[in-house]
Amino acid sequence: MSLPKRVVLVGPMGAGKSTIGRLLAKELGYQFIDSDRLIEERCGANIPWIFDVEGEDGFRQRESAMLAEMSEVQQTVLATGGGAVMKLENHDYLRRDATVVYLRTSVEQQVERTRKDRNRPLLQNDDPEAVLRNLFRVRDPLYRDLADIVMQTDRKSPRLVVRQLLNRLKPRSPRHKRRVKKEGRNHA
Repeated sequence: MSLPKRVVLVGPMGAGKSTIGRLLAKELGYQFIDSDRLIEERCGANIPWIFDVEGEDGFRQRESAMLAEMSEVQQTVLATGGGAVMKLENHDYLRRDATVVYLRTSVEQQVERTRKDRNRPLLQNDDPEAVLRNLFRVRDPLYRDLADIVMQTDRKSPRLVVRQLLNRLKPRSPRHKRRVKKEGRNHA
């Protein structure tokens, strides 16, 4: 088993995709790409401005184009926006030559991690927790369906999550494989 050509991180806002993605890319020796930041760089505008001017549909079209382009770039860790899973065409882009990791977190953790962040247009209302609960209800099944690996991030440091991910992504040594096979025979 070899390392995946790409690692794609999906999950809700506040799950740690950018922080964990940066650390994971460094450990793997891969390039880190944050799809939201790349869209902002190319547009010369932040996401709230894009939402204001083009609406969510306009932003999602930009996001799909970016994901299609990034699906061809190997040796990357790609952190996606929380809503990237909403368009079915994106599912192929996310899976292409990739291991998809769902960074799962509770709504309570999302509320805590996003409470002061003004760069999240969907949460700029009177009841962000209700929005997060609704998004979780709709998106969680999509994240799970796409994921090769599901990692819970609640009350875990980003470094611990990365260590756990590395254990699941990195190929085992031949010595380890022999030991596992021997142990399996001893229990038979």
